[in-house]
Amino acid sequence: MEFPAQLAMDVLLPALGAGVVAVLATVAVERLGGAAGGIVSSVPTTIVPAAIGIHAAAADDASFRRAMCFVPVGILLNAGYLMLWRVLPARIGMRSHRHLLAATTTCALGAWILAALAVVGSNELLRPGPQATAIMGIAAFALGIALGIAANRVPHHAPKGSRRVGPAVLALRGIAAAAAIGVAMLLARSGLPVAGSIASVFPVIFTTIIIATWLAQGPQVPTGAVGPLMLGTLSVSAYSLLAAVLFPAMHVAAAAAACWLASVALVSVPAFLWLRRVRRRAVSASPSTSA
Repeated sequence: MEFPAQLAMDVLLPALGAGVVAVLATVAVERLGGAAGGIVSSVPTTIVPAAIGIHAAAADDASFRRAMCFVPVGILLNAGYLMLWRVLPARIGMRSHRHLLAATTTCALGAWILAALAVVGSNELLRPGPQATAIMGIAAFALGIALGIAANRVPHHAPKGSRRVGPAVLALRGIAAAAAIGVAMLLARSGLPVAGSIASVFPVIFTTIIIATWLAQGPQVPTGAVGPLMLGTLSVSAYSLLAAVLFPAMHVAAAAAACWLASVALVSVPAFLWLRRVRRRAVSASPSTSA
């Protein structure tokens, strides 16, 4: 009975937590609007159980650090994925919102999967050392900051939703998020911590936020959240880089809490305040622009 209990701790509990977070994130974007909701819904959440699970499954501290340093690379892929959601709908140009949603989802997810496979394949081929991996993670984090700022320099319309996302859609979103994190934990337990770390940031949260709110509210609410989501999700990169240092040095529970508090304080809160200031300036400069 020991193995099923350990499996539940390492796989099922993180997956269940991810599903709950996925539902709450959709409600945040719906109720708060794309701007504030994008920041709130992208604070470190699913990465917390994922990091704990990867740490438990890693062969040693060096393997865990390598896995955590690959998370910012995955977040950088997510930034590109989100930008596709802002660019592709206008390029595809379908009249039907549902057909446009399906085409955009297929193209964006296909691009992310190909890029993720390239990252994991390159790691297996090159096997970068600890120092090179750390530099790569920090560089990906820095590039993510630059892209997040660039994506939000000109505010995009990000209204609050006028209709609620249905319970069936919320349930599907939770199931999808739980499945993604469950797969990530299984990969980590199978001796593939880097693949697990990339899978842990698979953009299921973003995808289900966008799809659920698109279907309920139309395209303006979710596409307006793209920039804030890109900026807010950098807190996950900060969490992973901090975890690479603190998890091996502290008790796991204390390290997880410290990483969460530090990443929110250093990334999420400043991002929200900066985004609010940018939008206020845009409103002052052009009264017709919606905040």
